Amino acid sequence: MNPQLNTNTRKLHDLGQRIWLDNITREMLNNGTLARYIAELSVTGLTSNPTIFEHAIGSGDLYDAAIQKLAVQGLPCEDIFFELALQDLTQAADLFRPTLDASAGDDGWVSLEVSPLLANDTAGTIEAAARLHARAARPNLFIKIPGTPEGIPAIEQSIFDGVPVNVTLLFSREHYVAAAEAYLRGIERRIQAGLDPKVESVASLFVSRWDVAVLEGVQPQLHNRLGVAIAMRTYKAYNDLLASERWQGLVAEGARPQRLLWASTGTKDPALPDTFYVEALAAAQTINTIPEKTLLAFADHGKVGTPLPADGGYAEGVLDEFKREGVDDGALAARLQREGVQAFAKSWSALMARIRDKSSPSAGAGAP
Repeated sequence: MNPQLNTNTRKLHDLGQRIWLDNITREMLNNGTLARYIAELSVTGLTSNPTIFEHAIGSGDLYDAAIQKLAVQGLPCEDIFFELALQDLTQAADLFRPTLDASAGDDGWVSLEVSPLLANDTAGTIEAAARLHARAARPNLFIKIPGTPEGIPAIEQSIFDGVPVNVTLLFSREHYVAAAEAYLRGIERRIQAGLDPKVESVASLFVSRWDVAVLEGVQPQLHNRLGVAIAMRTYKAYNDLLASERWQGLVAEGARPQRLLWASTGTKDPALPDTFYVEALAAAQTINTIPEKTLLAFADHGKVGTPLPADGGYAEGVLDEFKREGVDDGALAARLQREGVQAFAKSWSALMARIRDKSSPSAGAGAP
């Protein structure tokens, strides 16, 4: 065993949960930080989104020369972005390739999101997913598609087309089940067509945003309990699906499970411990994609306690308490998904503006 391997993160790995980093920058690729996280912190994958890239490209000048070069070629801002993102993510995918090979394809994945402006455009999402997957030309790159009503049929078709999909912006058990059924339908169609059923997918449930949404509207004793309860309820649905006759039939045909992934696991309430969601969401056969700050905090002082119960545990009792406080979790899930789409669209607009500014001839005038 690597003598520098972190004990805390390794315990999560040994439990059966995989740790993915919810961040990417050119700096961490160039200075060896990501390679170190892989070697020392049991990080076995990576996710990205428009907000992450907006921060990465907007802070500092590491992307400036590449933006200028692409702008001179006459590429529009969106094409420049995807070129930059694919440069970073294919480099990251290559770093994770040994993990992919050692796990027989279970692990070692990176994720690239389609434009959030396509969240309500089924046909546009299908086309973009296929195009980005082909451009990446890596076996371990997920295309992120939001689990919106219009995204669900795009997920099914993309899986049928052989595109690995990370379903993003899921906020409830019902959102998860819709995404899982889309995955199943895509795999079933592949089997019927005589195609290989092994197309990887993960389903990303956002957790901490639930607690932020109700913080001001419920009794203090209920603060920061809703997100974990929703996750527990969803974990039960996930285990029920894996045990179902329908899924077992697909396993017999060679299909791989669409794993459940915890997203939005950094704490936003300063009253909470900085490792709260990582510790609360320890669960076998899942993935936790963790912000860099939270990953380092967990490596330093995190603890792995009792894993989530497969049967949902006390989740329904907690959710009943929130109902008595007037919280309609179905309506709130729909609202959180809409707000998630809007937040990513806002980051996308800011990202395009940054690239536009850096693309102008004057932006590079002072460069040596």
